[in-house]
Amino acid sequence: MSAKTLTAADAASANITLVEGRKGTQAVHDLIIAYRANRRSGTANTKTRAEVKCTGKKMYKQKGTGNARHGDRGAPIFVGGGVAFGPKPRSYAKKVTKSVRKLALRRVLTSKIAAGEVLTVPAFEVADAKTKSFIAAVASITDAKKVLIIAPSFTEQTYLAARNIKIVQLITSAEANIEQILHANAVVITEDAIEAIAKRTA
Repeated sequence: MSAKTLTAADAASANITLVEGRKGTQAVHDLIIAYRANRRSGTANTKTRAEVKCTGKKMYKQKGTGNARHGDRGAPIFVGGGVAFGPKPRSYAKKVTKSVRKLALRRVLTSKIAAGEVLTVPAFEVADAKTKSFIAAVASITDAKKVLIIAPSFTEQTYLAARNIKIVQLITSAEANIEQILHANAVVITEDAIEAIAKRTA
């Protein structure tokens, strides 16, 4: 399968918007932080002294024992007591504006294209759903260790052929994000997916 390296001139002719200099690096950072924060479950939970299963009876009388005065064993200073200022279920989700998302995608594509790591192919499909055929198809395009293949859609046979290959990821042009693009050593884009990528950078 023949592959062509996508250049900045090719990207311009395909209406893929790129950026100059280091513009957009902060947008990439913000978006990656948001991706990782949004994956956090936020389910950590501790019990306060009001929630632990413990008697509310006063431990011992207030005066005359020589000990410090205490109320009940549910206090945070005792083993089995509540936790002071412990975590409670919460959302770590962060919102990123559309303009920042577009700028981050432009920045990442600009860097990958400048490094010669973006390739284009007419189409990508494995008809027999065999892993061996999938490996051969990818090897005919690139020998990179981590490959991301972007297309408008993939056939069921292609997905089946790729399911055991962890170093190659199939993603549609509508779902591809900058984290996946940055992770890959080679980004393979089918010709019919270039238009969708161009719209996302417009």
